[in-house]
Amino acid sequence: MEFTAAASSLSLRPRCFRLFSLSLPIFTEFKTSPSISIPSPKLPLLVARCSSSGSVTAKPSSELRKKRAAGSEQDDKLRALRELFSRPGIGIDAYIIPSQDAHQSEFIAERYMRRAYISGFTGSAGTAVVTKDKAALWTDGRYFLQAEKQLSSSWILMRAGNMGVPTTSEWLNDTLAPGCRVGIDPFLFSSGAAEELKEVISKKNHELVYLFDINLVDEIWKGSRPKPPSRPIRVHDLKYAGVDVGAKLSSLRSELKDAGSSAIVISMLDEIAWLLNLRGNDVPHSPVMYAYLIVEMDGAKLFIDNSKVTLDVMEYLKNAGVELRPYESILSEIESLAMRGAQLWLDTSSVNAAIVNTYKSACEKYFGSLGNKSNNNRNISISYDGYNGQSGGPACICRTSPVAMGKAVKNQAELEGMCSSHLRDAAAQAQFWAWLEEEIHMGVVLTEVEVADKLLEFRSKQAGFVDTSFDTISGSGANGAIIHYKPEPDSCSIVDAKSLFLLDSGAQYIDGTTDVTRTVHFGEPSARQKECFTRVLQVSMSPILPIVVSAYCYEMLGHIALDQAVFPENTPGFVLDAFARSFLWKIGLDYRHGTGHGVGAALNVHEGPQSISFRFGNMTPLQKGMVVSNEPGYYEDHAFGIRIENLLYVEEADTPNRFGGIGYMGFEKLTFVPIQAKLVDLSLLSVAEVEWLNNYHTQVWEKVSPLLDGSARQWLWNNTRPLVKP
Repeated sequence: MEFTAAASSLSLRPRCFRLFSLSLPIFTEFKTSPSISIPSPKLPLLVARCSSSGSVTAKPSSELRKKRAAGSEQDDKLRALRELFSRPGIGIDAYIIPSQDAHQSEFIAERYMRRAYISGFTGSAGTAVVTKDKAALWTDGRYFLQAEKQLSSSWILMRAGNMGVPTTSEWLNDTLAPGCRVGIDPFLFSSGAAEELKEVISKKNHELVYLFDINLVDEIWKGSRPKPPSRPIRVHDLKYAGVDVGAKLSSLRSELKDAGSSAIVISMLDEIAWLLNLRGNDVPHSPVMYAYLIVEMDGAKLFIDNSKVTLDVMEYLKNAGVELRPYESILSEIESLAMRGAQLWLDTSSVNAAIVNTYKSACEKYFGSLGNKSNNNRNISISYDGYNGQSGGPACICRTSPVAMGKAVKNQAELEGMCSSHLRDAAAQAQFWAWLEEEIHMGVVLTEVEVADKLLEFRSKQAGFVDTSFDTISGSGANGAIIHYKPEPDSCSIVDAKSLFLLDSGAQYIDGTTDVTRTVHFGEPSARQKECFTRVLQVSMSPILPIVVSAYCYEMLGHIALDQAVFPENTPGFVLDAFARSFLWKIGLDYRHGTGHGVGAALNVHEGPQSISFRFGNMTPLQKGMVVSNEPGYYEDHAFGIRIENLLYVEEADTPNRFGGIGYMGFEKLTFVPIQAKLVDLSLLSVAEVEWLNNYHTQVWEKVSPLLDGSARQWLWNNTRPLVKP
């Protein structure tokens, strides 16, 4: 499943696309590129959907009535929200509702899905902005079609990343009269994001207002708001973690000491889970728990709802030197750190503005209590990275969290767990595809939801299964073009033998995390569909290969290209992304998502800081042990979608030369699921490309067949036979 940081809808620097660890002032001013606004067209009342076969289906009147009813409900919510703008103590002219929770998570618990509640748009990435007379929602290319369906006429859809579409702050500057007040919940914005927003809107003399004590969406959500998650947390076994919590904390403290820091605040949920070797159940599909962690040189404090902590986990944490504190007490502890003169390490790209602002205010109180003679030292200590050694007071070190890289570079036990879980997952996939092909050929009517549920059933029988790693994307025909499509029981399509079917799914196992996409056809694919599929798969072996395909399907560099890539160490992922897209760019085509994202080990299916993406601000080098996805695609709106996705891990490459004395890196496969031969046009592949596919299928058979029997094993045999180029 492709990842685009939710923060991209704000045009802010996403957490997982950061530069190298740099020492920055605590209130650094960030820059954003200007752009101009092009209003989004309103959707027609009747929407026709064209399938790849050319047939047209109109939405039934019942669906239109449901859309109008949903629109009325959203209008009521907007009206109630705007009434709060003028309440005493608030007094704002606009309010921004991001997708994130207080930890900048991509996937969040239902209780914190405020943007989805207020707008009706349920995609994981997006930002809503409500003024006294307008409402606009920004999302990225993965969700354009979904947002068109879900937003009522009260909302303006802003297609972030398209030419001429303004950022949220630019839109506010264009929409509001100078000198207005823009409100945010400071817990839901990273400090860096809030500072950038503040800087941009100040150009029109707007004031950014931090509403610490009230979230306006929560105020109107009231009794219908879901309860806080409360399921217990568990210890992640050392045989899967590879390194015990004591060693991890010791290594972190060494980094704190080297940086001149005495404490660090960690707020990213997967970083906390990884560092403490804990796993939770608070967020759907992600084995994390809502918590903050403060690590000092002589101890650590975990801020969490104690009801989630079993006696066994409590004893485990006590032995690791980790104290428990109430989740809600994080700000009071931040104030205490400042008053004790802590040299605090903060990652302002992930730690929320509420924490950073609280620390700033506490520092000012600390120095204010010393008298006017300390004013100069106060300014230095608050504003710069590190302390100059004169006043002995608190100071802030603003750097990327050191935990992010430690988590991203998998150790041997983590890689072994990933390999093992992927083989069991491949066995479940083989059982599923064998079942589905037989059902389709027998004429059984199956919906996209029923198909996704059946895959879950097969996976749940595998050893160590915990959950799916994201909502399964089960898209038939035109729905496959919706990059992050989620089928719903009352509106999904039928999976049939006449259309391309795209299935993007993954699982959480106790020892690893999977994510795989396959596109198949159960009947006879058209020549055009085979052409497009083959170009997504194909590698460009030579820059002089003639252009022999129609422009709209031309994907010269795809899945095989990245799989076979060899690159110097310290190469950032965006370099490989550009390499993979180069032939598309030559004819003016592209796809609206990155080529690859980082993947956690029995953790989040999307993780940073690594990625293989066109977002060139991410200079994180791909290092040995990192896991990434490889998922180029082609999408034709309202017709079909094609994506082929495997997970890979970075390994040292055996090259005959080492120019400049540096090493070279390549990829090893984690995913072993057949690629449907029926969709491959062999006439478009070189001999080397056919050999790659045959070698891959040989590995699939050798690794997965021992885990299967009966019809599933026969299916695997049938789908891994060597292909011969005509």
